[in-house]
Amino acid sequence: MPPPLYQRKAEFFRLLGHPVRIRALELLSIGPTSVRALLDDIGAEPAYLSQQLAVLRRAGVVTSHREGALVVYRLTGPDVADLLRVARRILAELLAGQQRLLDELRADPEFEVDAVDAAGPDVDPDGDAQEVTPRADAACG
Repeated sequence: MPPPLYQRKAEFFRLLGHPVRIRALELLSIGPTSVRALLDDIGAEPAYLSQQLAVLRRAGVVTSHREGALVVYRLTGPDVADLLRVARRILAELLAGQQRLLDELRADPEFEVDAVDAAGPDVDPDGDAQEVTPRADAACG
């Protein structure tokens, strides 16, 4: 019996779950790209990049061919590029939501934390530790 579809999807997302592979796919989304150009952009060791491209090729996500001395890779279809664009939009929305929360937190003086507060008890200018008493009106949440 073949594995369930959700398991196949998980395997596919694991395939994509590598920074070098993601960057290579982003570059290939623009169009066919030589290994040399991928190396220049990604900055990985040649053997390591070749290994990651081989994983993508075995999975059928990319193909390669020779053009003279160059090896050129391309996506096998537009769907992976579409998926990467959707992932970018989702990530942007998540980060925007986190930024809004961070902005709210920074705007609320009750929750302002500086390096001294984060390190432990308050220290007065003379260097003596002071006991920190929670404010009765400070609510968590």
